[in-house]
Formats: sequence, structure tokens, C-alpha cells
Amino acid sequence: MICDDCLSLGRPWYRGRAPVRYAGVARKLVLGLKHGDRHEIVDLAADWMVNARPPDLPDDALVVPVPLHFSRLVTRRYNQSALLAQAIAQRLDLEFCPEVLMRSKRTTSLDGKSRDARFAEVTGAISVRPGKEGRLRDRNILLIDDVMTSGATLAACAVVCHSAQCREIFVTVLARVAKEA
Repeated sequence: MICDDCLSLGRPWYRGRAPVRYAGVARKLVLGLKHGDRHEIVDLAADWMVNARPPDLPDDALVVPVPLHFSRLVTRRYNQSALLAQAIAQRLDLEFCPEVLMRSKRTTSLDGKSRDARFAEVTGAISVRPGKEGRLRDRNILLIDDVMTSGATLAACAVVCHSAQCREIFVTVLARVAKEA
């Protein structure tokens, strides 16, 4: 199924997938992982994400998590996207590269913001870590995040991957926020 936003707004990635809709029990699982130190969710979530991955994902893809800003990482003590990405890389026998992207600008919470405000907030917030550009060059990339709402953060990550001359970018998230019908 293709989401409404993806039909109207071009994405800087080739293909993306999410195994669950961000609602009900799935929302509780994501929030438990993200804010509740519920790391036991990672294995189940990674299995779902592997099963939902884009079917044409190349077997040489570099698995890259969406980065957290250092201050948020200190507060939370872990990056839930990196935990998911590492588990997915292990399951698919792909190279895991958690340090290639960095969130160089601390952004405010995107909760409750409009699509345009989300894109504005993350503009310039993600960069390739200095000295790591070569890790992305001529590589297929599998970007991993926990939730996709507007796609602003994933788009910011994809843009910097493209600037480092990667090949194709694939996206897999645990959950996708969907508009109510």
C-alpha cells in the first residue's frame, strides 16, 4: 500500500516499507522501545522489519540508523533506531554502520508539528560524520528508523547520503503514522 503523502510528495529514497501502522498495540510497543527502555522489543520488531523490507533490497546494502543528537543520546542512553538497525543487519548478514550519520543540530521534538514544520526543523540537522563520506560512496543504503510520520527526518538522512554519492536508498521503519480515514 502506498501512503497518501508518498503519492503527493516525492521522496529522496527509492523504496520504503513499514510492517505496522503506528496505532494501538504497535504504538505502545514503539513508545516502550523509544522511551521505556523496553529493549526486549527489538528482536520481535527486527523480525517484522526484515519480513517487511523492500523485496529488491540489494544484498550489499549498508545498514544505517537514523542518528540521535548527542544530548538526546545522553538522556535516553541508547538510540532505538541503532538497536533495530543492528538486529536487522545481523539477520540479513549486512554491514552495520551506526556512526556514519550524525545529528549535528539539536532539534526540538517533532511531536504535534505539521509536515512543513517537521521538514523545516530537520533542515541542516543531519550530516555525514567527518571522515566517513567514503563509507557511503557507491553503496546501497538501508536507512532504519522506529517511526515515520512525515518522512522529514528520513528525507534529511537520505539527502546527505545522496550528497556522499551513495547508490540507492531503501528505508525500513517499524511503524508508519497513517492519516485517519
